[in-house]
Amino acid sequence: MKRVLFFIMIALVAQSAMAQPKARRQQAQAQKQQQSQTATQQQNQGISQRARLMYPTSLDMPEDVVWRRDIYREINLDDEANSGLYYPVEPIDKQMNLFTYVFKLALNGYIPVYEYRLDGNESFSDSSKVAIKTMLDNYHILYETRDGKIRVENSDIPSAEVKMYYLKESAYYDQSNAQFRRKVMALCPVMVREDDFGGEAAKYPLFWVKYTDLEPYLSRQSVQASDLNNAATMTLEDYFTLNHYQGKIYKAGNRMSQTQQRPQFGDFDMKSADNAAKKEQEKIEKELLAFERGMFGHTPQRDSLDSIAKIQPENEKVSKKSSRSSRRTRAPKVKSSKKSSDGGASSSSSAPRVSVRRQRH
Repeated sequence: MKRVLFFIMIALVAQSAMAQPKARRQQAQAQKQQQSQTATQQQNQGISQRARLMYPTSLDMPEDVVWRRDIYREINLDDEANSGLYYPVEPIDKQMNLFTYVFKLALNGYIPVYEYRLDGNESFSDSSKVAIKTMLDNYHILYETRDGKIRVENSDIPSAEVKMYYLKESAYYDQSNAQFRRKVMALCPVMVREDDFGGEAAKYPLFWVKYTDLEPYLSRQSVQASDLNNAATMTLEDYFTLNHYQGKIYKAGNRMSQTQQRPQFGDFDMKSADNAAKKEQEKIEKELLAFERGMFGHTPQRDSLDSIAKIQPENEKVSKKSSRSSRRTRAPKVKSSKKSSDGGASSSSSAPRVSVRRQRH
């Protein structure tokens, strides 16, 4: 009797298992597969982060530096030095420009993005984080939602309109090894959209990205280093670490925790505003250069061309004059005697006159 009851129970369990809906089994299987992929992705990301800590390629700025100057630059992608960050406009195979790469990282949740405040200063607190969907809605970027994930086609990414970046840079003195360094701290892509009525193009700063969050991924993308040699490439990480970018200073921090911005003038005096801003930029650049040159222990980077001495035209003329004067002083001075008014001979030189004649034998 017990055996019969046991077999009946097994049959009921098997029947209930067979009665389970097919859609539920597929859903459970898909959920297990998704969890497995997420675990693998987290493991690979952890290995990458651990490898980055073991083999760092750039130095972090110490917190106890004795001197630091925070400056903000406007990186215009129309400049030749920065053009590598703009092309290709649309992805070609695995090649993509900086904004497309940053946009995809933020869209997939690899890096957080922070709001651009009205004062232009960055804030990396949790309250300043921006949801990617909010950013897409604010700037009318087309997207669609599939399986709970936001997807944006490559043609809908506004990489062609991002023609400049706001870059925060910290110039500091590292007293541990007596070196002057420059470190990128944050990036902000700026979208430039033309006016429909033919007016001046409007600038739309999208979001701030903390460079330490972006840095581990920059080594996977390369950028063209020369227009004359297409084989000359470097990673985006090396591009920013070696400070290959160029941009004018539009803001700098001062001791009152405020910023030195472009002077405000009326529309009738924009030329004076541009001149004042240019003078202020040159002043800050000279201050940084003077501190770097006057710092103890600073050894500027040199290449093989620096060993060749460059003679300026003015120095060359001076050297020629000095050589001629030295040749004149070496030659013996012999002056002919002149008769005075009383018929006597007087010599202007104290050295006796010596004449040598050839005699025939």
